[in-house]
Amino acid sequence: MDYLSRRKFFNLTALGFMSLGIGHFAPSAFAGTHVLKVYKSPSCGCCSAWVAHMRSAGFRVVATDITDLRPIKKKFGVVPELRSCHTAVIDGYVIEGHVPAREVMRLLTDRPKAIGLAVPGMPIGSPGMEQGGRRDPFQVILFSTTHRSVFAEYPSQQI
Repeated sequence: MDYLSRRKFFNLTALGFMSLGIGHFAPSAFAGTHVLKVYKSPSCGCCSAWVAHMRSAGFRVVATDITDLRPIKKKFGVVPELRSCHTAVIDGYVIEGHVPAREVMRLLTDRPKAIGLAVPGMPIGSPGMEQGGRRDPFQVILFSTTHRSVFAEYPSQQI
């Protein structure tokens, strides 16, 4: 290998590593372009932990403490059986409960016709509800006024 081909080799190798790095950071950069408005109880630690999860994924989060979330949930079309402890809105979608950041990113990329995503209740091991290595099974539900479907499934796990 002469000097010129060696230089080309190193440049191409460096370019390859850079493109891998850019791909790795793209979801965070994408998330950062959207503002996630979270409505939560001022005394709920798991809500604050979910906000931290979303921020660590690159989302810009504006959190508002509200003592009675029922009017917010009703306003955004979250029916009682899908409700959890906090409600968020982002780019025209509602995010109810402990939805993983990767599912919110997928929602914003795929843009399905829906009201939003929900993780009903407060399943152990969902983002913000971590308790050691335990994770109860849960589903992320894509919902509209007339339809519900499973958007993602998270099986149980014991570590």
